[in-house]
Amino acid sequence: MKAAVYYENGGPEVLKYEEIPDPQCHPKGVIIKVEAIAIEGGDTLNRWRGPLMTNPHVVGYQASGEIIEIGSEVTHLKVGQKVATLNSWGSHAALRAVPARNCWIVPDGYDMKKAAAIPVTFGTAHDCLFEFGRMKAGETVLIQAGASGVGVAAIQLAKRAGAGLILATASSDERLERLKPLGLDHGINYSRDDVVTEAKRLTDNKGVDVIVDSVGGPTLQGSINALAYRGRVSMVGAAGREPMVVDVGSMMGGNRSLSGVFLGAEIGTDRVHNNIQQLIEDAAKGELEVLVDKVFSLSDAAAAHAYIESRAAVGRVVLVP
Repeated sequence: MKAAVYYENGGPEVLKYEEIPDPQCHPKGVIIKVEAIAIEGGDTLNRWRGPLMTNPHVVGYQASGEIIEIGSEVTHLKVGQKVATLNSWGSHAALRAVPARNCWIVPDGYDMKKAAAIPVTFGTAHDCLFEFGRMKAGETVLIQAGASGVGVAAIQLAKRAGAGLILATASSDERLERLKPLGLDHGINYSRDDVVTEAKRLTDNKGVDVIVDSVGGPTLQGSINALAYRGRVSMVGAAGREPMVVDVGSMMGGNRSLSGVFLGAEIGTDRVHNNIQQLIEDAAKGELEVLVDKVFSLSDAAAAHAYIESRAAVGRVVLVP
């Protein structure tokens, strides 16, 4: 099969489009013919510094496609079904082997490019807001990196759950404008304005109840400083690729809390699996919107990764074999 692979960690230029052996089906897994690959921020981070599971290594968490082979122990799926899939590696390829428990059925007729992007982005946003952020109707929410896949999802989920005020950060006014139809109330251009100052101003100096932070690094302390009394930060990912150091004292005085969120730690649970399946069905019914910013050929994976790292995208960048 054809795949985008690399032999060593590094920038987008390490990705090569090559012929490699087809994957083998595990008794508890399936093989899908890939139709779309949603590139995650974690894919680019892994390319920079993650371990190579094989050599050459096929990077990538998410892909959607049609099941073409079923493992001997799989009973709840069948050949011909369209599914969205998630695993720690292997998405950037024409074929993918994946555990059956990490497959979600895509309703007939739904765009497979959008379906590919749902498990990580909407699943993570859901847990950041509700499972760990404990968001309640009427509370204020701040989404750091609002134009990211998780950010786009979090804005919509917070709006649907009755958030009283939704704020988000992005690098330009243009990117923030694209988020307003999704439910954003006020955007903060972090290239121009101080995020903490603006968050306090927009909340009458009370601060924010729930913050979703997928950037980390120096941004994390700013998120903590922007919290209201008993506010909660859900920390997910590390797009800033910098060490995260926080002043614990700044949390204690206001009874604030910080949770690290990693969807993969609970991906095998019924709770997470059912959440993601419901989110896919909601999107297929038009209740949630998946923003696909740009589509590249799998053979242009290096260019797609470079585009993501330019921070020009709003939503997800997708590859097609």
